[in-house]
Amino acid sequence: MTQTPLCTTTLKGLRCRECGEQYPAEARHVCEFCFGPLEALYDYEAIRGCTSRKTIEAGPRSIWRYRPFLPVVGERVIDVGTGLTPLIRSERLARRLGLGALYIKNDAVNVPSLSFKDRVVSVALTRARELGFTTVSCASTGNLANATAAIAAHAGLECYVFIPADLEAGKVLGTLIYGPQVMAVEGNYDQVNRLCSEVADRHGWGFVNINLRPYYSEGSKTLGFEVAEQLGWRLPDHIVAPVASGSLYTKIYKGFQELIKTGLVGERPVRMSGAQATGCSPVAQAFKAGRDFIAPVKPATIAKSIAIGNPADGVYALDLARRTGGHIEDVTDAEIIEGIKLLAQTEGIFTETAGGTTVAVLKKLVEQGKIAPDELTVVYITGNGLKTQEAIAPYAGETLKIEANLASFERALERARTLDRLDWQQTLV
Repeated sequence: MTQTPLCTTTLKGLRCRECGEQYPAEARHVCEFCFGPLEALYDYEAIRGCTSRKTIEAGPRSIWRYRPFLPVVGERVIDVGTGLTPLIRSERLARRLGLGALYIKNDAVNVPSLSFKDRVVSVALTRARELGFTTVSCASTGNLANATAAIAAHAGLECYVFIPADLEAGKVLGTLIYGPQVMAVEGNYDQVNRLCSEVADRHGWGFVNINLRPYYSEGSKTLGFEVAEQLGWRLPDHIVAPVASGSLYTKIYKGFQELIKTGLVGERPVRMSGAQATGCSPVAQAFKAGRDFIAPVKPATIAKSIAIGNPADGVYALDLARRTGGHIEDVTDAEIIEGIKLLAQTEGIFTETAGGTTVAVLKKLVEQGKIAPDELTVVYITGNGLKTQEAIAPYAGETLKIEANLASFERALERARTLDRLDWQQTLV
């Protein structure tokens, strides 16, 4: 019986997504010739030769079971148990929407900081350490700050994070607790990101989503790998995922394509649909207008974690949606709140505003006839609702205060049943 050989380094370097110019696997993210974005380049024949379904299934219970597909060169990875989050077969939400095969990929329970950003940061900081960085940083709308601070603490790396000053309190606390230096910038995310580019040049730190971006972004592919593995090594028909910079959305698809390329799954078309908040929907606006360019916008939405007005990978997300027969749709803040409540009250999953956006877009696409009832559909929930409590608190409901006696309880019970009947009647309308 032949054994699958151990994988050596499969990372070949970096390549420009626009002109194809190749570079060594260094800390750089922009092409010197055309200023296009760089991405990791792999030896897929080597991956095919040393990877099988069995080797993956026998690997770590984390994203590192897919190490040959990730942009690292050594065996010393930062593994804090990130990944392999649940893929849940929906029953009640699927019935509510009229879908026959709906699955929920739940990164609201990811380790260590309760969002998909734990994936990208685990990869970025592993590569940062390989490249000799001792100080790491990021520009963040919250979740990335949480993940960078937590995983840097685990790895013993000095950490600075930059956030908009109006960020949700839960996300600020969820960063400060790990002991980084937090810079709260008076401005939106795009302004924070521009400042960080200057800091990266001046101080030479490893910014996960700037000079380390080609490595960082590859971590999102694991959301594609896991879904395929959890579906029994098959691809879904349709996915719905949030679109902020566009990186997560496009990398999920790249993950699917790499599994096809290396023979781990059969080839199958996957329709890719994306979700944005109306108050920050530059990709959705371009999609609806039939444009092939993204016009930057000023964010104004409760969905702060996806409020990127000038998305770095927006044009690639736009092209992907059109090429696969998917859609980019947007929903209002009121619809986002209803999406959060709908997911919580049908499936028991409390998601943040990005997840509320995605569920609301899923519902909207079904109502528009853009998702067929018999399509195997996966909706990606990328963060935990405990992080954005301010957004939902006024709409979550109320407690019924009672005295410590049975008569008081019975009066409250009757009131609760009356309110439930009224809610049900309103739902029917």
